[in-house]
Amino acid sequence: MSQQPPTQPPGRSDDASPWAFAGMIGLAAVFFLFAVTPTIVDAPWWAVALLMLAWVVALVQGCRWFVRRPVAVLVLSVGLAFGWFAVVMAGARWFGWA
Repeated sequence: MSQQPPTQPPGRSDDASPWAFAGMIGLAAVFFLFAVTPTIVDAPWWAVALLMLAWVVALVQGCRWFVRRPVAVLVLSVGLAFGWFAVVMAGARWFGWA
């Protein structure tokens, strides 16, 4: 009789992925980038509030993906940083946030 290895609970792995931790560090860095937006450019309060709302949504999604999709957490933080750059450049160009 062959003995089967013990099964793990669903959604669990033996080791935590370093990609998920790198993504969370990226989300923390993007938070500070979003927070200093009024210092970098003359952005209105509502633009900063929308950026912070986008960050909170991304943080919640990153927490949901932490175990199941660890690389996606890193991609999320990089995408959020590029999104911030696009918003700041568009605001400076079209709304005069210089």
